[in-house]
Amino acid sequence: MEGPRTIALLGGGQLGRMFIENALRYDVRVYVLDPDPAAPCAHLAHRFEVGDLNDVDTVVRFAADADVVGIEIEHVSTTALDRLKALGKQVIPDPEVLRTIKDKGLQKEFYRDHGITTADFALIEQPTEIAAHANLLPAFLKLRTGGYDGKGVMMVDTSHPVGVFEGPCVLEERVDIQMELAVIVVRDRDGNTVVYDPVEMVFDQRFNLVDHLRAPARISLSNAEEARTLARTVVDGFGAPGLYAVELFLTVDGRMLVNETAPRAHNSGHHTIEACASSQFDQLLRVYLGLPLGDPTLHSTAAMINLVGEGGEGEPILLGSKEILAIPRAFPHLYGKARTRTGRKMGHVTLLAEGQDALDHGIALIKTHGKVVPEVRSATIRN
Repeated sequence: MEGPRTIALLGGGQLGRMFIENALRYDVRVYVLDPDPAAPCAHLAHRFEVGDLNDVDTVVRFAADADVVGIEIEHVSTTALDRLKALGKQVIPDPEVLRTIKDKGLQKEFYRDHGITTADFALIEQPTEIAAHANLLPAFLKLRTGGYDGKGVMMVDTSHPVGVFEGPCVLEERVDIQMELAVIVVRDRDGNTVVYDPVEMVFDQRFNLVDHLRAPARISLSNAEEARTLARTVVDGFGAPGLYAVELFLTVDGRMLVNETAPRAHNSGHHTIEACASSQFDQLLRVYLGLPLGDPTLHSTAAMINLVGEGGEGEPILLGSKEILAIPRAFPHLYGKARTRTGRKMGHVTLLAEGQDALDHGIALIKTHGKVVPEVRSATIRN
């Protein structure tokens, strides 16, 4: 295989783990840096180091011998990525793209400046400024930086809310949503793109996380094409190679709005491992190595059901594995996390089915039986 052979990945969570599982089919080396010595990638990476992803010197030193530098989490030092790019490394996503996306305020301004439809918003520095934007209420208040998996987002209904976030935030008008969608777009170094079918995301309101997704989304052909076009427009605006997960709102009145973009592999693309010829992780590797993009075609109706921790904290155990594996074309993925806690993503199950009824049945079975809970160890009885 010609081209770069060593990839330095910043972040060692489940996205990195699934990336490495695919990369093992190729003649490449994957180095991983993560602050957690028990991260899911720790025992899979060709080289694993413990370190601070926001420490410039640590990141630059770690990636010094790599050909390509990638991320599996946005919260990394863009200054370090700038330095690595100046040293001639292929950095994906581009540091400037990441700098825009990791700040929700800059991200929203990017959509506005590029004529990309998104919900109305205002940027505020303190909660006292909410009163000046009463026209946006009720609204979502989002921390500009540091949020993830629904954290750093809250509803505000009045001009003088109590207990809200301090510091720079986005105040975003709440729109009436018919459905939340996501589209994975992959762009190579030459500007070629492939676009996956839109998926429908169903949320667990307890944790503000995706409960499960369905592919393809149950929308009209015209809505599906509009979603693909809008997602491609976002990626064309960034104009840099990488894998982008574009989250969209289909509103009750029929508008298609961009919610957020992630410049990396994403929960909304996990089904592609089994349901598509080339998964999101395979596509990302192809982009890193400068190889032709793969086929994103969906070859089966599919669902992805998140396995989220329940019942507190402890060593994880999966209940219902026999019932899950008895379902035809059900594929469990456990993330290798050492500790479970309520609301933490611990794995997922991909389900392939013939039609929506079969998919509904399988989803219900998996949700009924599949539980990740802390293992209960019996105490020693003393006489």
